[in-house]
Amino acid sequence: MKILVLQGPNLNLIGVQSARKGKRITLDKINSALRRLTRNRPIELKVLQTHRIEKAISFLQRNRNQAQGILLAPMAWGRYELSLLETLNLVQLPVVQVLFDEEFGFGPTAGESVFTDLCSATVEGPPESVFETGLTLFMDNLPQGTLSDTSLTDI
Repeated sequence: MKILVLQGPNLNLIGVQSARKGKRITLDKINSALRRLTRNRPIELKVLQTHRIEKAISFLQRNRNQAQGILLAPMAWGRYELSLLETLNLVQLPVVQVLFDEEFGFGPTAGESVFTDLCSATVEGPPESVFETGLTLFMDNLPQGTLSDTSLTDI
């Protein structure tokens, strides 16, 4: 199983924001935790963090036929990026959206994100755990079939 992890603009600066909160969260630590979670499992992660929407869209289009799902951290794109929304609709892969809780103040909430209605699930929480929770949804649901809205309604 291949999962695409698309991390939106400014996520590379999460360490700056976390330091202001007295935490030590970095994008490298988040990605390392995701790789640890998939170790010894038949799961391949393909990770891209970018500020450029055209690069994000090319990443999804190039990898759509080999992937079984997308873990999306839209950040600012969640407020307005309709071209990415259109691409996600066209590639027709299950999408789990990860958003940070309001306490962290980074990116939109589920009610503000243009991707919420498209996603199979949206997970909100602290950045140190929300990515792992989102990836766990794929690991728990995709091997038995496809990730559907009905299997994730209580999340």
